[in-house]
Amino acid sequence: MDSQTQTEIEAAAFRRLLEHFQTHTDVQNIDLMNLADFCRNCLAKWYMAAAADRGVEINYEQAREYVYGMPYSEWKPLYQKESSPEQLAEFEAGEIRRKAEAENQ
Repeated sequence: MDSQTQTEIEAAAFRRLLEHFQTHTDVQNIDLMNLADFCRNCLAKWYMAAAADRGVEINYEQAREYVYGMPYSEWKPLYQKESSPEQLAEFEAGEIRRKAEAENQ
């Protein structure tokens, strides 16, 4: 496979991932973090970093709007639910684990 085709396939898969997250608003970011160690906000940060690597200036809010499909300030009151104590505890345990793993690298 040539690199242009690979890039096009990767871009299409990424767009499909974004579409999936935009249509499955019941999936909370904290659940994504707890299960997969990334969330919509992580994708926005990666998108922003990739743009910067190519000399394109995109701020965090612009990147989040691209990922969420709307401004985050609109998405949050519509779809973000309060995290349960169990979700928060799991998230904190993951943060401790991630910090320990980073120190060991």
